[in-house]
Parts: sequence; structure tokens; C-alpha cells
Amino acid sequence: MSAAWTTLTRPADEVWSESGCGYRRWETTVVLGTRAALWERAATEVLRWGVKTRSGFSVDPASKVTAGHRPVITAHPFGVSIREPVEVVDVVETPVRVGFAYRTLPGHPVSGEEAFSVHQHGDMVLLTIRSLTRPAQGAGWRLLYPALLIAQMVARRRYLRALRL
Repeated sequence: MSAAWTTLTRPADEVWSESGCGYRRWETTVVLGTRAALWERAATEVLRWGVKTRSGFSVDPASKVTAGHRPVITAHPFGVSIREPVEVVDVVETPVRVGFAYRTLPGHPVSGEEAFSVHQHGDMVLLTIRSLTRPAQGAGWRLLYPALLIAQMVARRRYLRALRL
């Protein structure tokens, strides 16, 4: 993990109390199902970038998430490839919660952090997604920020379906 970065989206926490700190704050949780086999598959998928890759993104390299790992995520809207460099800043693996958070790096269309966690509540298996977003520093991305927010909403809908195995 980057020594200068404190995880803001806190994938290990059941309740997220982060205020946003100048970012657009977003969080949602959906029920994936109730089977033990679902838990095993969803837990494995989330730690191997399954939420992103099953939503139409590519991740290079798509190895298991580890703190400090700096893969490049690529979005493919309308036949265009947009590189999204990130750094994994937190990984959680407990018997009832697994997930990770990554922060964006220079060159990413937005600035912020995103977290994906799969967790159990009773017999339910849930997916929680948290994000903090603001315009990236580059002037081009800043101008496109309103369109990027729409693209982000589309991606989030895909994320919510991605682990329904």
C-alpha cells in the first residue's frame, strides 16, 4: 500500500462514515443470494477483479488483488479504449467479508477511490460498492466530467449485476 494514502472507502467496515472530503460520495449494497456456494464464488471473483471484468472492463494484469498492485483498467465505451491507471490501497479477507479498494492514479479520467466488498449477513451474500469521485486534474477530463458521471452510472448498474452468478 502506498504509505501516503489512507483508504477512504474502507471496504473492511460494515458502516461507512466517510463524509466525502470534497468528493462525490456514493454507496450501495445489493443481495446476491443465499447459498454457501454463491459466497465462495463471489468471494473469489471479487478478489480477481470480477466486478470490473464481468462489467465490460479489462484489467492488466488481472491477477488476484494485492495492496500496492498497480494494474491498468481499460474501459471500452463505443469502441474506444480508455486507460484507467489505479493502485490497490486496501484488501480485506475475513471469513465473512472480502474485498478491496483502489485509488485512481494520474491519467485516470476521474480522481478518487472505489471499493468492492462481498460480505455475509446471516444467510445472505451481499455486494457493497463505495466510491468517491471528483474531476481529474487534466483539463480535457475536467471538461468531460459531466459525461463521465453518466458513464459511471452505467458502469455501476453493470457492477451490481456482475457477481450474480
